[in-house]
Formats: sequence, structure tokens, C-alpha cells
Amino acid sequence: MRLHEDDGPRRIDAGGEQSNRHVDRALGQGRRIVGLRDGVQVNDAEQAVVLVLELDPVLNGAEVIADVQLARRLDPGEDARHGLTTYDAGGRRRKVRELKDLVDVARRAAERAARFLRSTTPASSRDWIEKGRHDFVTEADRQAEALIADVLVHAVPESRVVGEELSPAAAREGDVVWIVDPLDGTTNFLHGYPQYAVSIGGLVQGALDVGVVHDITRDRVYWGATGLGAWEGEQRLHVSGLTEPRQALVGTGFPFKSLPLLRRYLDQFAAVMGATSGIRRAGAAALDLVDVAAGRLDCFWELTLAPWDVAAGVVLVREAGGVVTTLDDSPDVLQHGSVVAGNPALHRWLLDLVRAA
Repeated sequence: MRLHEDDGPRRIDAGGEQSNRHVDRALGQGRRIVGLRDGVQVNDAEQAVVLVLELDPVLNGAEVIADVQLARRLDPGEDARHGLTTYDAGGRRRKVRELKDLVDVARRAAERAARFLRSTTPASSRDWIEKGRHDFVTEADRQAEALIADVLVHAVPESRVVGEELSPAAAREGDVVWIVDPLDGTTNFLHGYPQYAVSIGGLVQGALDVGVVHDITRDRVYWGATGLGAWEGEQRLHVSGLTEPRQALVGTGFPFKSLPLLRRYLDQFAAVMGATSGIRRAGAAALDLVDVAAGRLDCFWELTLAPWDVAAGVVLVREAGGVVTTLDDSPDVLQHGSVVAGNPALHRWLLDLVRAA
């Protein structure tokens, strides 16, 4: 929650998991940053405090630092600049745009595109553009991406957008790079099959740190950021706790753009089907990864996915306690290729199974 969005204090359990809450007692700290009843906003996941400025704040002599998250070792004299946080990570000090601010920007962009797509009638089949085998695009995809890019670049002027439809070849250079799929599940959208989403991932100084997936038809928003967890609203997401493959529900995607891989995939499919309670294929990888993060699917694999298909969902799965790699067991999944995801136990099992099939 940002400073201007405060709608009044609410009591919470200070030891519990809350994405954005308030406390009404003094925090234990020795630098006199805040005092009793100063209106303190706490994000448990980052052990951070934010001063909530009032019309006439009484801060017990503390220095006022506006709109800055005090995370770990922030220097208020140097770093009290809007949207920036300095923190110490593993002995390396680095300055990046505060991750929750980036999440909020991505959420606004995804919401704008989702509203547009919900109000848009899918194009007639004669207006579908086949950019590749079985791979369609319409003006709706392109307009949605333009709306997203406008929000992202306006809010973070120095950032770069790598989008599926308008800028797929853009270089991933800069402090903040957005990886955008404006409409994951275009074929579902065109047929009125209610499984498609906006997906926005964020690279911060080269690290995949931010993810937002907006389920368009259900109007449900999922977000995650490194160290902050994965969330849907006030509900923290966790991967499933199942460890027995025979009980597992597994998600997948067909290699419809790469038919030469179909025989290998069918061997994998047969192996998974014979060892589990079932397989689901819904046609939107971003939402498949959301389902893994939320524990609705125990694991997932697909052989041919693009970076914009998976960037946001990968953040969600990892922050929900899961593991995501390529079929070669590499954590670098932002290439065009395979993805295997799941809770730690079933990820390893699935990875070994499909590699051997």
C-alpha cells in the first residue's frame, strides 16, 4: 500500500503474514525513526517501515523521510529520493527502484490492459493474423501492449519494455526491463474460452524480481517480488505440499508451434499420465504457473515457451516456495525453450521423469 492509498489503520497480528498492514504500537528500534502512534506502515516480508505522513505529524524528534521505504540499512540523508531504496544484500550494496513500487506500476498497467480486453469483442476469424504456425495475433493484442507500455514507461521513464507483439527483439538492457505478454492465451480469447491473462515480469539490474499476472475473465490479480512473497490480494500463495506423484495433478502445454517435438512430448505425456492422478492443459502458461504457485497444480512442464510467457509466473512460483528450471535443470528460463515448475519434491521428480522419457 502506498502512502496516498491509506484508508485508516487496521489491527493485525504483528507476527503473522500480511502483505500490507498497520500497527498501532511502537516498534522496537534504536535510531528514533518513529515513535508511538506516529502511524507506521509495516511490510513483514521485508522487515521494513514506512512513515505515514499526516497533516501535522509528531515524530518524537525523528527526521521526516517522505515516501521512502526504510529497508535494512537505508541512509536517509543519501537515499530519501522518491522510489529508490538502498539496501545491503549479501554484503553487496546496490541501489534499485523499490520492488513494491514496481509491482504497483505493473499492476496498474495490467489492470488497464485487462479492462480494455474485457470490453473488446474478439475479432472475426478473417481478421486474425497468423504470425507463425498455429500462432495468431490481432489488433487487440497490439493495442493492449501499447496501453501497458504507456503506463510502464510513463511511471518508470528509464525502463525498457520487451513485449511479445511490438518489441520482442528489444535489448534487455537497463536498470529496469519489463517482459510483457499483453494477452497470454490469444487463441482462447479469440474463441471465447475463458482462460487468458496479462503477464508482466520485471528484471531489476538483470535479476528477475517482479511478476504480475492479471486473470482477465475472473478479474483476479496475482503478484510477487523477490523477498516479498507471492500474493493474491491479502492471501499469500504457497505451492502444494504433495510429495507422492500418484496423487499429483500436473499442468502442461502442447508444443503446437514446434511439431517436430511432438513425438518426444507424447512420450513424456504418456509417462506422466501413467504415474499421476491427472494432467491438465488450459492454454495459458502464465495462468498455469499461477496455479502451481497457488497449489492448485502440483507441477507443470512445457517444451517451448517464450520469455514473456513465463517471466511473471516464474517469480510467483519461486516466491511461493517452488522451483522453476529448464529441462536441462538451468534456473535461466528467460530463453525460448522448456520450463519445468513445481514444489521442490515434485519438480525434481517431474524433471527426472520427462528427461528420461
